[in-house]
Amino acid sequence: MTTAYSQLRATFTRLSRFEHLGSIAGWDMQTMMPMNGGRARSEALAELSVLQHQILTNKQVGQWLEQAKQEDLNDFEQANLHEMSRQYHYAVLLPETLVEAKSLAGARCENAWRIQRPANDWEGFVDNLRDVVKLSRQEAELRSQASGTSRYDALLDHYEPGMTSAKLDGIFGDLKQWLPELLQKVVQKQSSLDFTTPQGPFAVDKQKQLGLSVMKLLGFNFDGGRLDVSAHPFCGGVPEDVRITTRYNEKEFLSAMMGVIHETGHARYEQNLPKEWLGQPVGKARSMGIHESQSLLFEMQLGRNENFLKLLYPLAVEQFGQRADLNEASFIRLNQQVKPGLIRVDADEVSYPAHVILRYEIEQALIEGEIEVDDIPALWNRKMQQYLGIETLGNYRNGCMQDIHWTDGSFGYFPTYTLGAMYAAQLFQTADKAIPSFKDELARGDLTSLFQWLQQNIWQHGSRFSTDQLIKNATGETLNPSYFRKHLENRYL
Repeated sequence: MTTAYSQLRATFTRLSRFEHLGSIAGWDMQTMMPMNGGRARSEALAELSVLQHQILTNKQVGQWLEQAKQEDLNDFEQANLHEMSRQYHYAVLLPETLVEAKSLAGARCENAWRIQRPANDWEGFVDNLRDVVKLSRQEAELRSQASGTSRYDALLDHYEPGMTSAKLDGIFGDLKQWLPELLQKVVQKQSSLDFTTPQGPFAVDKQKQLGLSVMKLLGFNFDGGRLDVSAHPFCGGVPEDVRITTRYNEKEFLSAMMGVIHETGHARYEQNLPKEWLGQPVGKARSMGIHESQSLLFEMQLGRNENFLKLLYPLAVEQFGQRADLNEASFIRLNQQVKPGLIRVDADEVSYPAHVILRYEIEQALIEGEIEVDDIPALWNRKMQQYLGIETLGNYRNGCMQDIHWTDGSFGYFPTYTLGAMYAAQLFQTADKAIPSFKDELARGDLTSLFQWLQQNIWQHGSRFSTDQLIKNATGETLNPSYFRKHLENRYL
């Protein structure tokens, strides 16, 4: 018997197949596509986004959603229906013309950024960004009117459902009270340590082999994914075919290595989402905060753990040989060094939240119309000096042009990094208690118990529960930032 719910399942399966194509085409655009292919690819992706929008916002879908509420559905099906409804109501607010314009402007801006960022060309970039911001404000206004929230909150909800700027202001406000002093103490404590950096060159092919060895240690399924190079590390593709990237610098190898660990955390989450629900909204990752919790659990909680670094050191020696300037102790020190710097993706875990708060405050003001695009560089410089004591005046490449997120209008994404770091600390400390033998297992390179715990508590649930409920089920309480503070104090003080 054909039911409204079965019609919805078929529709969302079809949508997921188009998403698959869009995701792989987007990955190719950032990794393999020659420069002259940008315009044609942008137009193709815009066409695809319009087609998906048409399918999702068809009046028949709205009718099926209403009818399916009366049908006899199990818990997972009800959760799936809830996510379908959320996606439908999110999409139906936007006219096709805006969807297409946003897709084109985003692709154009992103392609320009790849050339203009290395050239430190803010003047050339700013016109592209203006278009993206103008269209993002239009979207925010439509969503704000429908939801009764602020314009920024209406965009934030896409990445972190249920989160608001009022909640963020409380979380980040507390963080700003204690983090600067902690950062100062850690830098002071480490000032007497030797952080001599090993001298390159470190061949890219050897760095790649190191990355692949680390991915294997972390349980990455190579039959369902691959590692490539891009201007900005990311995890893309689909759960059945996860594409992760990093970037290499022959002068040093640690940032590429940690980039691979971070993206492998994203990838393991994707690869372990509930197989029987792939292609359905409930089978997707819960939120970007939860996604970042997995990558930061891998990179920070696990990746910079002393026992884990002892496992990585022989893998580095295998590629670069025994070196007088890199013994095990210095390898651990370098990966636990706290030193405020310009670049967010290379930041240590103590100074990282400052990078996120800075971006959150700027993008919130930008979407609310309190500042304009031309105000960004000066504001960025002022906040970098205030939060990290670093000057960025005129250094657009390593300042306000360093991230890819704003190029395609991903406003509301940045806060999920620090929320993710907090969730990661809470999850890791809970897992550590739940697995009495974890430290011994980690020391001998056995991560099975940790991955089983994550599978049981996070990965297998997809979007079945709200973020709050998922974290409460896993740890016994909703988000509690004190775990993050405790983690930083324990590791660094």
